[in-house]
Amino acid sequence: MYFIKDYIVVVATDRISAFDHILPDPIPCKGQVLNQLAAWHLEMTKDIAPNWYLSSPHPQVSIGHRCKPFKLEMVVRAYLTGHAWRTYQSGKRILCGVSLPDGLREHQQLPHPIITPTTKADEGHDEDISREEILSQVIVDEATYTKLENKVLALFKRGSELANGRGLILVDTKYELGLSNQNEILVIDEIHTPDSSRYFYKEDYQLKFFNNEAPAQLSKEFVREWLMAHGFNGSEDQIIPRMPQTFIDEVSKRYIKLYEMSTAKQFVPAFNTTEEIEVLIKTELAKLL
Repeated sequence: MYFIKDYIVVVATDRISAFDHILPDPIPCKGQVLNQLAAWHLEMTKDIAPNWYLSSPHPQVSIGHRCKPFKLEMVVRAYLTGHAWRTYQSGKRILCGVSLPDGLREHQQLPHPIITPTTKADEGHDEDISREEILSQVIVDEATYTKLENKVLALFKRGSELANGRGLILVDTKYELGLSNQNEILVIDEIHTPDSSRYFYKEDYQLKFFNNEAPAQLSKEFVREWLMAHGFNGSEDQIIPRMPQTFIDEVSKRYIKLYEMSTAKQFVPAFNTTEEIEVLIKTELAKLL
């Protein structure tokens, strides 16, 4: 990320993280997929929630408004899966201040989407936090938090509608928001990407759920599952296992597939030198400045 006056230049790399650790091996085309998919979704949702994004001078680069982030990640969930399921399975029935009934199953659809915020830590792990704790700690005031809630629920509704039209289910996702230099609340970072979201295939979800099978999904969760299966969950003193090339290629294919399903566009890998990309960035910045 590069900050230039009132603007930010974001270069999306092929690195991948899990459990707040950067993994040793990059994923081919991941940066381009994330940047192009995020840009597409930011354009598709700017009418209901203004955002930071202005333009992409290169498929791996976005330029937008510089903002001061709120110290929160607003996670919206419509299904009991991933971290929410692991918390529920441990016996807890309150997740970020939201009460959940007994008798729910893994991957079950919730009666309505819920917001389960986390802190946005400068160092270390993000932590679950409730609405009440956010207000008592004065991370934001109540009026501002209510605006954040309304924005992310509207975004999730739009994201779900877009996914549904492409044969996908938006299971859960996280949003980040911040204040622009004009004190306007803007959506920042990426939205509705496989790094920030989880998707199921609509065509097989019901059958898989009925048969107590894990639905096929397009997200980064299966990378976390692979790591956990190989003895890594982000705890101290653990060694990050190296992913075999076959698995790395599979991860890359899943990223590309989600881009193509979401946008109905064919993915075309970009091959440019660093020097060429720098020229494109400088040209675009010259227009803005």
